Amino acid sequence: MAKVEQRGTLSQEELREFFREMLLIRRFEEKVEERFRAGELPGFLHVAIGQEAVAVGVCRALEDGDVIASTHRAHGHALAKGTTPNELMAELYGKIEGCSHGYGGSMHLYDVERGNLGANAVVGGGLPQITGAALAFKLRGEPRVAVAFFGDGATNIGSFHEALNLAQLWQVPALFVLEDNKWAESTPESQHSPIRDLSKRAEAFGMTAIKVDGQDVEAVYRATKKALEHARSGRGPVFLHVDTYRLTGHYIGDPQVYRSKEEQRDVRERHDPLPPLRAKLELSDDEFETLDSEVQDVVDAAVEFAKNGTDPKPEDALKNVYA
Repeated sequence: MAKVEQRGTLSQEELREFFREMLLIRRFEEKVEERFRAGELPGFLHVAIGQEAVAVGVCRALEDGDVIASTHRAHGHALAKGTTPNELMAELYGKIEGCSHGYGGSMHLYDVERGNLGANAVVGGGLPQITGAALAFKLRGEPRVAVAFFGDGATNIGSFHEALNLAQLWQVPALFVLEDNKWAESTPESQHSPIRDLSKRAEAFGMTAIKVDGQDVEAVYRATKKALEHARSGRGPVFLHVDTYRLTGHYIGDPQVYRSKEEQRDVRERHDPLPPLRAKLELSDDEFETLDSEVQDVVDAAVEFAKNGTDPKPEDALKNVYA
């Protein structure tokens, strides 16, 4: 098990930028939930409220040319990788101006120009894709890394083991980021995995593993930098085990009958990544309110942009269908 060195400490200004981005993701997803409940958004929505430090910490550590593949809980990853709030909101409203031109929606966000190879409604669907992308980078001699986000439930599926096995066998520049929020939809980790430390999954493949607190964005950033350095230098893939918390249900509207009200309250009070970072930055109430208002204005503007967007033509529904 690799230990993360206490190096690369971020400046206060950089941490403030990280905090603003985490706050933007939080307010964006809160607005998405509000608009979904109002009946304005189609399909299903899964928010990552509570997991913002993972998206920001990982994506801020990436370099130009690095790519990611996301999960069904993808809004935070997309924003952190550079998709604008306007483009993302327009996609959720099914507009042509959306990052996926209205074809994807919440669970199929992609933005190839910014290195986002796509979200995936299939659990663990991005894992083989990232192993393949990383293999391409190696064969081309390109100093790029491919990053897969996935949850603890995905560590039980066949393609997880196949993707990691081949990635280690071929020594490709890949980073496998486990967002371990301890819930596979509504099934607790203790009921779907015989081990409590999922970083041990990497041992089966002889893969380097790093563990980190996913509620500490600086720690996530530092761990990701170390992992990327390892992968980019030709020493093979890395398994990054990030302990995090999902403060909401699996999907918007989830009654969460599988966990008690006391547990839900405890998670929100003790494991929200925003308050500790705000305290570390020593933001006054006035400073926070100013920043929060600025972020909220961005999100509100994104909603207006989306509502004024262009609806796709019905005859275009079968474009880009290859099978």
